[in-house]
Order: sequence, then structure tokens, then C-alpha cells
Amino acid sequence: MLQTPDTVSTLRRILTQCRTIAVVGLSPQWHRPSHFAAKYMQAHGYRIIPVNPLVAKEGGEILGEHAYASVTEAAAALQKDGVKIDMVDCFRKSEDIPPLADEAIAVGASCLWLQLGVFNEEAGLRAEAAGLSVIQNRCVKIEHARLFGGLGWMGVNTKVISAKRPQQLPY
Repeated sequence: MLQTPDTVSTLRRILTQCRTIAVVGLSPQWHRPSHFAAKYMQAHGYRIIPVNPLVAKEGGEILGEHAYASVTEAAAALQKDGVKIDMVDCFRKSEDIPPLADEAIAVGASCLWLQLGVFNEEAGLRAEAAGLSVIQNRCVKIEHARLFGGLGWMGVNTKVISAKRPQQLPY
């Protein structure tokens, strides 16, 4: 069983120390959860490193950052500038996690973060044995907002959701 307790103090420590986040599965589409979460974290001072092979193949960017095909490729490119990946945040299916955990270990990340609905005990244990903190089934954006005051009275403070009705109907 995983040893990293996902207590408030552990989550707060991870979110305070891990400032460069490789987001695996980051979508360029603004309405996707990965994009929404990464944009929120970027707006709160985190460096977001997109890992999306399809966008990287075209030499594209997401959120103004160059996209990479893998965590390993991103780490090698960033190392030239003296930047280290602190967290590998995974928006992938549970069965896709083992090779991502291996990459997180290989690049020297401090944390392997698995988003809501994503669990992989075997990969988590391997990452923990290598010294990484492992968080499963939690959203980095939700936890940051909860612990650092980003929640408004409606639950979000992003100005994307509004209770105001449009003055003109769209049809």
C-alpha cells in the first residue's frame, strides 16, 4: 500500500515545493479538464510543461509553452536551461501510468500526481520506493484552490462560470 499520506500538510508541502509541472496529456482545447487545470496552475505562478505527442509532432505550443512528446524529452530540453521537472501530473488512463512513473523516476521528479479517477498501485509503489511522493485520484487544481484560497463562494473563482444570464439569447 502507498505510504504517501494525502493529508493537508502533505498536499500543501508538495504544492509549495513543486513549481515546475510536466502535465502529461495536456490538451490544447480550452474546454478540456487538463487545459483548465494547467491554465489555473500557470496563472498561480507554476511553470507548466506540456507533454502531448500529437502537438509536439507538429512543433506546437500549449499555454505558450513548447510541447514535448515525453517527460524524458521535456526534462532533457529543460536541463539545458537549468530547469528541473518537480512534478509529473498525469491526465492519462490508469493502465498508462507505469511507464510514466518510470519516466518521473528517471528525470528526478519529486512527485507523481495522478488526476481524479486515476489509480495504479504498482506504479505508485515503484515511484515511492524511488523517493517520490505519490498522490492518486486528486486534482491538482482543486487541491491548490482548496488549500491556498482559490475557491469562491460558488466553488470556483475562475470567472469562466457565471450565474448571470446573457442579455441576448445565442439563437
